[in-house]
Amino acid sequence: MAQEHNHNHRKHEHDHHGSHEQKNDHNNHEEHGHHDDHGGHDHHDHGSMIEDFKRRFYISLIVTIPILLLSPMIQDFIGLEFSFPYDQYVLFGLATFVFFYGGWPFLTGSVDELKNKEPGMMTLIGLAIVVAYGYSSLVVFGWSGRNFFWELATLIDIMLLGHWIEMKSVMGASNALQELVKLMPNEAHRLNENGETEDVPLQELQSDDLVLVKPGEKIPVDGTIYEGKSAIDESMLTGESMPVEKNEEDEVIGGSINKEGSLKIRVKKTGDDTYLSQVITLVKEAQNSKSRAQDFANRAAKWLFYLALTAGIATFIIWTSLGFAFDTAVERMVTVMVITCPHALGLAAPLVVAVSTSLSAKQGLLIRNRTQFENARNIDAVIFDKTGTLTKGEFGVTDVVPEENQEKDQLLYWAGSVEQNSEHPLAQGILEKAREQEISLGEVKEFESMTGKGLQGKVDGQEVKVVSPGYIKEQGYSYDTNAFNKLSEEGKTVVFVLVDQNYVGMIAMADMVRESAKETVAELKKHDIQSIMLTGDNKKVADWVADQIGIDEVYAEVLPDHKADQVKKVQKEGRKVAMTGDGVNDAPALATADVGVAIGSGTDVAVETADIVLVKSNPKDILSIIQLSKNTYKKMVQNLWWAAGYNIFAIPLAAGVLAPIGIVLSPAVGAILMSFSTIVVAINAKLLKAS
Repeated sequence: MAQEHNHNHRKHEHDHHGSHEQKNDHNNHEEHGHHDDHGGHDHHDHGSMIEDFKRRFYISLIVTIPILLLSPMIQDFIGLEFSFPYDQYVLFGLATFVFFYGGWPFLTGSVDELKNKEPGMMTLIGLAIVVAYGYSSLVVFGWSGRNFFWELATLIDIMLLGHWIEMKSVMGASNALQELVKLMPNEAHRLNENGETEDVPLQELQSDDLVLVKPGEKIPVDGTIYEGKSAIDESMLTGESMPVEKNEEDEVIGGSINKEGSLKIRVKKTGDDTYLSQVITLVKEAQNSKSRAQDFANRAAKWLFYLALTAGIATFIIWTSLGFAFDTAVERMVTVMVITCPHALGLAAPLVVAVSTSLSAKQGLLIRNRTQFENARNIDAVIFDKTGTLTKGEFGVTDVVPEENQEKDQLLYWAGSVEQNSEHPLAQGILEKAREQEISLGEVKEFESMTGKGLQGKVDGQEVKVVSPGYIKEQGYSYDTNAFNKLSEEGKTVVFVLVDQNYVGMIAMADMVRESAKETVAELKKHDIQSIMLTGDNKKVADWVADQIGIDEVYAEVLPDHKADQVKKVQKEGRKVAMTGDGVNDAPALATADVGVAIGSGTDVAVETADIVLVKSNPKDILSIIQLSKNTYKKMVQNLWWAAGYNIFAIPLAAGVLAPIGIVLSPAVGAILMSFSTIVVAINAKLLKAS
């Protein structure tokens, strides 16, 4: 099992723990999920928030029915005569309930938006309901005028419905930080002075303690190997696709997996100094600094908010200066301010989001962050992580080089037969190739692992060894050095096969490139979108993969904490960047990019940090994201015009522009116009197409 398959050219120095200072401002931390859209709620309980909006919507809707029946304006409209003593006070009580219970998310949300000096949808709704409630309450208690309680209640109902639809369709803010914490085991086997092990919680470990790590276990802390040797899988942390052979004095990273031998590790770093803690800090910083751009509907709402204030105040000033009674001027002003928040606006964006989210889900795209998804339409550079994104993250045979008197299939037969008993990723690659070639393998006897050198066993009575280049050199075998050097330069891992001590050939393996990766890069080029490859793997491997796929810009041997810096560098050139990755080491970069895209087969951390997840793990889906984002945006613009188009007519009429010729928009006609624009918006959203 413990094959040291040509690690000489892939030795990776893990000095990720540079002394760079991390600025860790906890107080400033807000999740970058729906932060803009839904006020200041904590988004870790996204599910309970959806339930909360749903509950508020249904309860408010039930209470709205008697409000409508008791409103004089609605009674006039449907020709109903219906009253009883103190009915207006009952109406006031019901409306107060809807205002505070149904309107609460909008009231708190508008306070948050105003604190951040970013008025948006919440502030616009907040303004309309506060004005409507305040004015209507005065009317109930003796001010002359008409109350707007029915308008208040229906507005709150529709806005709650819109927010509920939208939140249900978008997956919500990321829990990347919890996922990162989960990567660490909770306990470690600490060795005491007598050499006995005791299980202790991680936080009790001190620097220089010794811990035992058994095969298959996660390494609990950053440290150095004190005793033992093993192959260690660091792919989840560093992106290095091969398990790395480690001997005494080598560094190991907490969270990586010990594949083979037992190890005793001397603790070097604990708590906040560990590699994983630093990644957590980087993700946190990236999420804090990622611009909290408002989505399109919020930007539209911001302008409508300013318009409502300006138009309302202007209406009041003009009506009073023309000598009208104070209460008439106030009524006009209130009408304008309430009408400026169109009911249709509450559904214009959420319905499009709901349709585009379900279309994308059918295509295998999960949208977690709506604002970033909207921004995907402007992407002009896509940065791909190599391992697991452009490649499959699994080894496959690329070249079989037999000696002159040997057949390729025979070489695969010998190697595959011995490798049947090995768990090593390279063994799986050879077995897969043998399966493809339909080679039926022989039975292996006396199988043993030659630690750090390879494997051996008896097949058909002959002794077969599959060994590393180190072993071949040590034993002084002669082989085709030109072929070997060429394969090594392409970054491939080479193993040698010996039968009865005779050299019979070599097999080269590499992390297999996804077919879809080539098509993706070619398509992106057509759309003038540049593809860039970013990897922690060595330069030779990176160049070989880039060559096969057709990517010109390659950054290799990039340490995880520098991946995010590389993203920033591309952003500084004025390019809008999408980052695609699948590992823990990609998390800070995913959080930094304008749009973070995770490959669905990747780690939970990457998936939780990303804005969009590709369920099918197909890089080609990036094209679908960009196309769908463009279509969604277009549809949203149309819907907002329909929603606000009603305002373009209604505001001047409500302000009384045509009052001199006896035309003032009656609230009843306003209600009909409003319902019409809401229906148009709903139908238009349904017409959204994926491509």
